Amino acid sequence: MKKIHILLFVAGLLFFSCAPKKSGTVTGTDTTNFTALDTLVKKNSFEKIVDGKKVDLYTLKNEGGVTVKITNFGGCIVQVLTKDRQGKYADITLGYSSLEGYQNDKMFLGATVGRYANRIAKGMFRLDGKTYKLALNDGKNTLHGGLKGFNKVVWDAVQDGNKLTLTYISPDMEEGYPGELHTTVTYTLTPLDELLIDFKATTSKKTIVNLTNHAYYNLAGEGSGSILGHELQIFGDKITPVDETLIPTGKFMDVENTPFDFRVPKAIGKDINDTLNQQIKFGKGFDHNWVLNKQQDSLRLAARLTEPVSGRVMELWTTQPGLQFYSGNFMNGTVIGKSGKPYAYRNALALEPQHFPDSPNQPAFPTVVLNPGETYHQQILLKFIADTSRNK
Repeated sequence: MKKIHILLFVAGLLFFSCAPKKSGTVTGTDTTNFTALDTLVKKNSFEKIVDGKKVDLYTLKNEGGVTVKITNFGGCIVQVLTKDRQGKYADITLGYSSLEGYQNDKMFLGATVGRYANRIAKGMFRLDGKTYKLALNDGKNTLHGGLKGFNKVVWDAVQDGNKLTLTYISPDMEEGYPGELHTTVTYTLTPLDELLIDFKATTSKKTIVNLTNHAYYNLAGEGSGSILGHELQIFGDKITPVDETLIPTGKFMDVENTPFDFRVPKAIGKDINDTLNQQIKFGKGFDHNWVLNKQQDSLRLAARLTEPVSGRVMELWTTQPGLQFYSGNFMNGTVIGKSGKPYAYRNALALEPQHFPDSPNQPAFPTVVLNPGETYHQQILLKFIADTSRNK
């Protein structure tokens, strides 16, 4: 009888050890830590009416444990929760805990930026012999669409599971840009811990378009301090050098033997203060456009960001020809984030896939012109990885 009981006990142990885990559970995951972070950004803090449209907060979450929160005000990524090599969660993107933060935001935190991402020199460009004038909101230049770019409008939103589709119709001559622009941005969180951002646009008149996402990242967690210890690799052999107002000169500069050589992974802080380099002086660090290798329409790897202590890795893939790397040089601690901590000098970085800055005025750069009957289509793919090879 004793033998039968022992056999039954062993069989029970085998059954429970071999039984499939419940959907969504991950061994070693700190769920208490996740809950604390998850409650920092609440849906009811975004449920308001702005410009006659409903603003809301939308959550995408997969079984691997990645959670992404997005608001249709400005198409902003509000929160990205991912695990480190020990299963502990962090919120790796900067943002605000309520809609009011985004309404008053001047840093473009997590935003969809357009019609034209980055800078246009002196706020002017020409199409078919006609000069178009834009608002100057960055010294002598126009930045990220103007006074009220796509980051300050309410997008129509439709959620289908882990897919969120945002649409916005920009009227003809809004912010000085010709053509009625129909824009769609679709966020899809995949089972493979990937966030796909898909941009499409059509126009009623010949115009210029350059759209991107402007999320700020700190893979140790937002509000956790400097990003200078992060390791970055950029798959680009050249940059488009700039003048003192950060407008491209129209030339191309090899990164070899310069602080801009990230072809092999290196710490962001290694060369960031090389003030003997004129481009570093102009940007007050890194705030430049890399010309990506292997120009093609399909997604290809543009950058890999690693935080060595946590083991968090983010790969950025894109169809765009350029990548703006901004190392948080103008962050000054006056902005308080969703966890109640100030966003101080170089506490985060932005990686913005794009067409090159000031392309409408630079004939050597890839075109940003969109004609009626054509469809603008670009993609960004973010892959979130926990590297366990250097377990600490």
